[in-house]
Amino acid sequence: MSEEQATMQAGELAPPAELRTGFIHDVVGALGEPVLHVYREVRNILGLMLLTFFYTVFRRIGWSAVFEQAFNVGNRSLFFITVVLGFLGMILIFQSGFQAQKIVGDLQMLGALYVQMLFREFAPTITALMLATRVGTGIAAEIASMVVTEQVDALRMNNADPVQYLVVPRFIATLVMTVALSCVSLVVAFTSGMMLGWGAFGINPATFYNTALLEWGDLIIFLLKSTAYGIAVPIIAAEAGLSAFGGSEGVGWATTKSVVNASLAVTFLDFLLSGFGYVVLFS
Repeated sequence: MSEEQATMQAGELAPPAELRTGFIHDVVGALGEPVLHVYREVRNILGLMLLTFFYTVFRRIGWSAVFEQAFNVGNRSLFFITVVLGFLGMILIFQSGFQAQKIVGDLQMLGALYVQMLFREFAPTITALMLATRVGTGIAAEIASMVVTEQVDALRMNNADPVQYLVVPRFIATLVMTVALSCVSLVVAFTSGMMLGWGAFGINPATFYNTALLEWGDLIIFLLKSTAYGIAVPIIAAEAGLSAFGGSEGVGWATTKSVVNASLAVTFLDFLLSGFGYVVLFS
């Protein structure tokens, strides 16, 4: 076979240049569309967060609305948080106690390790995830309902900024109540775990209550996580509500968007702050 014939045959087997270019464009587009979607979501959330910070610091705050939202976020979530964290605390001690008996056969340090884990991870993160499902969806549904019924447009026509009147009170209330509920979760989870350790494994409560492994860094990471989650959940929920459109379908879409984005944000922040804690505070 001559060189010219081989070149012609290779050209017949290779796809046309237009087809190759179109395939590459489709692949890049398929990969780029999710990235652009995430970029737009993060940009909108950060923009709303900065605007909320500005109104919180430099504009008048309606404290009556803040107290009302604090009751909705805190008081009405207290029973839900207490039940969930109480049972999760017992489950965790139940499982870890059995595993510790098989491996080391000594449960004296179980309480100390449990308290440390509550401060570093368990209490603030689980509380935030519970609030993302209950409080975040409520914020998104309320604001989305006002958007689709044109109440937000009415606020703008009356020269009232929706962020100042709708987002700021929910932001302040959720931030404060997230820290408070995380403290409640810490006490509830520890108490339930201690009672189960006493009843199931015979660990004396005086032995279970062991703070030997706690450091100042544990308290710092607890407050950092609680504060970060308290900022992220209401901002993400409010952004989902403000971006709603259409009718009842738009309200449902905003609610779903809120719980998904808030849960992802809590998980991502947990990873970042845990890494910060281990590198800076506990190294």
